[in-house]
Amino acid sequence: MHRHTRARLKALLTSTVVVAAVLAGGGTAQAGTPSDDTWEPARHRPPALPAAVDGGAWQSGHLQGMALDRRKGHMYFSFTNLLVKTDLQGKPLGSVTGFTGHLGDLDFNRSDGRVYGSLEYKAAQAFYIAIFDGDRITRMNMDAQSTGVVSTVHLREVVKDYTADMNGDGRFDGNTGNTPDHRYGCSGIDGVAFGPSFDRRGGDRLTVAYGVYSNTTRTDNDHQVLLQYDVRSWKKYEKPLVESAPHTSGPASPAGKFFAYTGNTTYGVQNLEYDARSGNWLMAVYKGKKTAFPNYSLFVVDGSKRPRTGEVVGQKEKEYGRLLSLLPQGLHHGGSGVYGYESAGQYGLVSLDDGRHYVAEAGTVPSGGVTLQTGRAVLHRWTGGTPNPFAPLPSD
Repeated sequence: MHRHTRARLKALLTSTVVVAAVLAGGGTAQAGTPSDDTWEPARHRPPALPAAVDGGAWQSGHLQGMALDRRKGHMYFSFTNLLVKTDLQGKPLGSVTGFTGHLGDLDFNRSDGRVYGSLEYKAAQAFYIAIFDGDRITRMNMDAQSTGVVSTVHLREVVKDYTADMNGDGRFDGNTGNTPDHRYGCSGIDGVAFGPSFDRRGGDRLTVAYGVYSNTTRTDNDHQVLLQYDVRSWKKYEKPLVESAPHTSGPASPAGKFFAYTGNTTYGVQNLEYDARSGNWLMAVYKGKKTAFPNYSLFVVDGSKRPRTGEVVGQKEKEYGRLLSLLPQGLHHGGSGVYGYESAGQYGLVSLDDGRHYVAEAGTVPSGGVTLQTGRAVLHRWTGGTPNPFAPLPSD
């Protein structure tokens, strides 16, 4: 009896919501999946989003990336050797320190509630995904190695390409772009983002983008290289961070390796982001220097196109791989066929999957005779306009 009463009450409430939607919109209510903001009880709704979130000013490296836990109202900022956690008013809630490597782009994994970031130790030829347990970041200056808030997974595929002896002289030339070594010009990793597999098989993946050295004298470094990993089984690989003894626990190979032809850039994809509204992938870069290319600062991978097998052009020996397509919108360079935009996003990019994005602003301020690095997440709307497809927005 009570079950039927509850069912009738639920139906009545649903009908009321639908009628209200029609009256408010002046037309037919649209079918689809309701958003969390609209349908969840007020106590479970994500907090409203401000026009900007201040990541603070720190004696650190410059801002590298951002991640948002919208449900809990937390923003994470990567400052190269420092991770900062804030609330949406910019109040610092905790930080992780002690990195001697390069902490790069970040993304939030909704499946396990943790923050994933790229972490490089070039001298040790060790490249990791660093995984942060945000719930355990509860105070400032938590040590990355001793507090247990960070685990790491080793990426063997990146090491293979970074250390590749491309000229066959039997010598690894180290961390320099002025060499024919490093397959595809690989300088390590930076951009990371969660999203669907490019071929739409097997569910969501963590996509990891190579850093690529700037080198105008070679032809084999004109692609962005993207690896996709299924992280659901990664618990077996996760190890604590021990910088004095880098581990090699990680998958033998990625679930997929893909190439996007953009022309050479300066250190590859700095920030990678998947936009669920459009189904496209945003790749923010530092501009390249080759005169045969337009050297845009933002490229968009067309998520409606599946990868195609084709030649990875410019290689010393003919090579075939899985090629991604750039979205045929924005600025277009006829000589190379490359599409793109002139935009910010190199220091941080977060899609809200509804046409809005947080775009990072990085800067410096003097304080007590030292220079502090600053970072802000600023709300924008995607317009698709040229040359800059982003426009600033007010808060919710």
